[in-house]
Amino acid sequence: MDKFNAMQIFLRVAEAGSFIAVANQLNVDRSIVTRQVSALEKQLGTKLITRSTRSLTLTAAGAAYLEQCRAILNMVDAAEASLVEERAVLRGRIRLGLPLSFGLQRLMPALIAFAKEHTQIELMMDFSDRRANLIEEGIDLSIRIASELEPGDIVRKLGECQLLTLASPSYLAQHGTPEQPQDLLQHECLSYDSERGNSAWHFVGPDKNTQTVSIRSRITANNGFALAQSAAAGLGITRQPDFIAQPFIERGEVVEILQSYASPTLGIYAVLPSNRYIPHRVSVLINHVAQHLGSAPSGSATAQTHTSQRQWR
Repeated sequence: MDKFNAMQIFLRVAEAGSFIAVANQLNVDRSIVTRQVSALEKQLGTKLITRSTRSLTLTAAGAAYLEQCRAILNMVDAAEASLVEERAVLRGRIRLGLPLSFGLQRLMPALIAFAKEHTQIELMMDFSDRRANLIEEGIDLSIRIASELEPGDIVRKLGECQLLTLASPSYLAQHGTPEQPQDLLQHECLSYDSERGNSAWHFVGPDKNTQTVSIRSRITANNGFALAQSAAAGLGITRQPDFIAQPFIERGEVVEILQSYASPTLGIYAVLPSNRYIPHRVSVLINHVAQHLGSAPSGSATAQTHTSQRQWR
């Protein structure tokens, strides 16, 4: 048994919570993964994982051994990376999870420039408006836009964008222009629907007090561009990040309303699958995207705990 390889597989299984997920990541049979963990347990003389038909649970010994494995593998990764970095040629594969609208509008120019500069890097881009499980799906880096993130997400903040409240001139001519957030109760709203859904909009008034309005939505979607199109067609009022709203405003298809009432600022985050050593090629890409978005590089990503209410992609 290759103990080093077995430790790597054990760590992957512990993080993913699934033998099958790790087998899919490595493109091997599930039996190979289970045999590696079983051989490791036999050599150590203790049970590391308790298996059931529905889940995997670390034993007390397994949890303690997992932390030691992380420390050892981080040291190995760091030692290897220092040698690779000296050669200054980035190579390897980076699998990216990208928000659909923001990815196409704002990130693609940066990614194209990165690909041209680093010709030995393979970029695998997955554009989706769903929240992916980075570990299970083998994603190296995800870009997310949110007011807050999930507990335990490993992130680096790359920038910010602002939510704008929008309606078409034709809708306002027919239904009137809201003067304050509570007026939205009398209007048709077009809402962004994440996995958890959201039926309330929050505003900060001139007096700095927060107002929360429970909106009525006949149309919901998990993509902001679709909602902006619906608003431009006169179907209702929507709130969208400035990068989606701006082209519609410039064309005169929508106008910004409730400008005296600030909407939440959204953070643009690079999200990593774990707090293990970050591959140098991923760190370079994060810095590249940060510079493209106007954020000065600030080193490695750090763990931050958030309680997410809403995710925009």
